[in-house]
Amino acid sequence: MNKQDVIAFFDRRAADWDATVERDDKKIAAILHFAGIEKGVSVLDVACGTGVLIPDYLARGVKKITAVDISPGMIAAAKAKCDDPRVEFIHGDIETAEFPERFDACVVYNAFPHFPDPAALIKALAGKLNANGRLTVAHGASREIINDGHSGAASQVSTGLISAEDTAALFEKYFDVDTVVSDENIYAVSGVLRKK
Repeated sequence: MNKQDVIAFFDRRAADWDATVERDDKKIAAILHFAGIEKGVSVLDVACGTGVLIPDYLARGVKKITAVDISPGMIAAAKAKCDDPRVEFIHGDIETAEFPERFDACVVYNAFPHFPDPAALIKALAGKLNANGRLTVAHGASREIINDGHSGAASQVSTGLISAEDTAALFEKYFDVDTVVSDENIYAVSGVLRKK
């Protein structure tokens, strides 16, 4: 998988993306609970796309959101929907991006299979969190549904969603994992940055 192909794929779909997204408030509430999204936290939204979770973060009273995506089309679509001063949009590669601050919570929502090296991603994100910061990888559908959906046009830009247990194993080098869910409704792995 090539990052340029990922950028081109999502740029082509940015304008129509929101029309294709199925939203389930109950699933999103569960994921945000696992992710520790609550009043006063700072959030790093990885591969934010068109900003589908930004209204949910804001509704929970977060202090700041830094929304990052490698696709300029997706970032432009997200910016067009939100002018809240608590939200900063960054077009860039999350694995190499530098930030002046660290974050309380990092969320990778509906994007994990689009990173060619999950272990490298998790390592990079661990370095962007505060002490006791939390990383959450989640999807609002089952692993089977995600992988089936990525078997068509998205197959060139997806490595496939690995099992939640395998994701948890990658987390465990840096995080104390307290959530591993993979059922017919959602996929979520979450953990708190381990003290050094």
